[in-house]
Amino acid sequence: MQEIKERGQLEQYLRAHRIESIFNEQLVPHLSLYAFNQGEVICSQGEAPQYLYILVKGKVKIYTASAEGKTLILSFKTPLEVIGDIEYVQGTPIMNTVEAVSSVCMIGVHHRWLKKYGRDHSPLLQFLLEIVTQKFYIKSNSLSFNLMHPVEVRTASYLLSVSFDASDSQFMGQLSTANLRDAANLIGTSYRHLNRVIRQLCTEGLIERTKGFILVKDREGLSALASLNIYE
Repeated sequence: MQEIKERGQLEQYLRAHRIESIFNEQLVPHLSLYAFNQGEVICSQGEAPQYLYILVKGKVKIYTASAEGKTLILSFKTPLEVIGDIEYVQGTPIMNTVEAVSSVCMIGVHHRWLKKYGRDHSPLLQFLLEIVTQKFYIKSNSLSFNLMHPVEVRTASYLLSVSFDASDSQFMGQLSTANLRDAANLIGTSYRHLNRVIRQLCTEGLIERTKGFILVKDREGLSALASLNIYE
C-alpha cells in the first residue's frame, strides 16, 4: 500500500464519482488516497478494521478462508464500491479478505474520524445504506444466476471477471490453474466438471490453457456466451 499525497488526485476521484457531498467539512481533511498493486491484500479476514475504504479505480476480489485453509471467492468488485462498511457499522472484525486483481486506488478514512465527525452525517449514512442494500441485491441475483444458468455460462462470466477491468483497458489478467478449485466453488460446480468445461472452451477457441494459466483468446465470444458478467 502506498499513500498518494497529491490532494488534487483525491479531489478528482471525489468529483468523478460524485461523492464530494457525502463527507462534511470536518471529515474531508482526514481522507487519504491509497494505491495497491495487483495481488496486494487490502484487508484480511479476522483482522480488526481500521479504515473504511471506497474503491475508486481498479478491481478487487473478495474471498473467505476456512480453518483448514480452503478459500472461497465470493465476488469481484469495481468502482464505486465500499470495503469495510458492514464492519464499521457493526463494530466486528473483517469478515473477508480483499485483494487487488488489478492496480487499485482507494479513498480511505480512519474509523476514529468517522466516529467523531461522520456518525450523524446523514449524506454519509444514506450513502452507506445504498451501498449495503445494493450488495444484498447483487448477492440475490448472483444466487439466482448460479441456480438458473449452465456451468458454461457461469465459467465464461468468471473468466471475464478475472481477466478484464472495465476501468483499465491495459489490464489483461489470467487465471492460474492452481485456483481452479476456488473457481469451481464460486461457480457452484465440481472441479472435475469445471475442467471439462474449460477443455470445451479451449476447443471452441475462446480460451487457451498453457503453462499453468488460462488466457482469454476471444473476449467477444466469451462475452456473448456469458451474456451478463454477474461476478462483478
